[in-house]
Amino acid sequence: MQETPFCLRVGHLLTRSMSDSNTTHFTNPSIFILLGIPGLETAHVWISIPFCAMYAIAILGNFTILFVVKTEPSLHGPMYYFLCMLAITDLILSTSILPKTLSIFWFKSREINFSACLTQMYFLHCFFVVESGIFVAMALDRYVAICDPLRHSSILTNPVVAKIGLAVVLRGGMLKLPSILLARQWPYCRTNIIPHTHCEHLAVVKLACADTSVSSYYGLFVVVCVMGLDVIFITLSYIQILRVVFSLPTKDARLKIFGTCSSHLSAILAFYIPGLFSFLTYRFGQNVPLHFHILIANMYLLVPPMINPIIYGVRTKQIRKRLLRLITHKGTNFFSSCFGSQTKFRADLGGELVLGPFP
Repeated sequence: MQETPFCLRVGHLLTRSMSDSNTTHFTNPSIFILLGIPGLETAHVWISIPFCAMYAIAILGNFTILFVVKTEPSLHGPMYYFLCMLAITDLILSTSILPKTLSIFWFKSREINFSACLTQMYFLHCFFVVESGIFVAMALDRYVAICDPLRHSSILTNPVVAKIGLAVVLRGGMLKLPSILLARQWPYCRTNIIPHTHCEHLAVVKLACADTSVSSYYGLFVVVCVMGLDVIFITLSYIQILRVVFSLPTKDARLKIFGTCSSHLSAILAFYIPGLFSFLTYRFGQNVPLHFHILIANMYLLVPPMINPIIYGVRTKQIRKRLLRLITHKGTNFFSSCFGSQTKFRADLGGELVLGPFP
């Protein structure tokens, strides 16, 4: 058994949780103990710095996207509604793990209630499925906008977009609920120590002293359905888009459409590649160090929420223009309050601020 070293190392943390230790069998432990990143305990504070920076960028960037879309009427369309759904999902994903992870790194607060652990697990995996569904919806939007542009506004109306968003959320919630119900009913009689920064599904299920193959197979089924079918649908959509692009007569038109789709493709790759790598290393990478797997598991939950607003903010012309107008408008107000009526300011769409005296 490899759990013994962990038990010895954190035995002083288990006094309260193991007060009834005359028996070793407990169906629902009152608490679990999250170790953080075993083997890198001395570096926890240093690791927390990039984690905290990524979380701060994700919070700022996604709230900025939501604010810009809400305040700019010209952005009230299907593409930007899906982008807002993506921003909300990213906020939930990153917030579901980072506060607890940072409390482990900074304050050694390793305990987590059994119900809270299952809730965290549900939110993580549910909204991972939701985000995958949102990328499919965005691919559908790009397909209709490019392959059938005259019918785009009539096909993807606001009620249709709302129904797609509701279907994506319900799919994620329903697909992951059986995993949580199964995890709740297993008997846990080995240990309540989880060598991870958060309640990852397989890390928790491995602590059960029962045949948990049904949980493992169901988790595999969900991953194959989500990552497999969603990736296939996205791929087919972009094959059709590429056929239309290459049939365009001018190079400028092709470059314009490539620019429109490149931000979406970049976000898709940033989401699926780390997630797929983490899944494969956890199930088949027995020789992969545990700390490396835990770092990758955190990256696929932190990196997409951080870079998605950057990708869409930089590559989407309408969002970029709106941000520049907000920045220059605030700058104009600031300088006006400082210099009064002796100066005037002009902010154009390119973001240039011109200062000069009144004639």
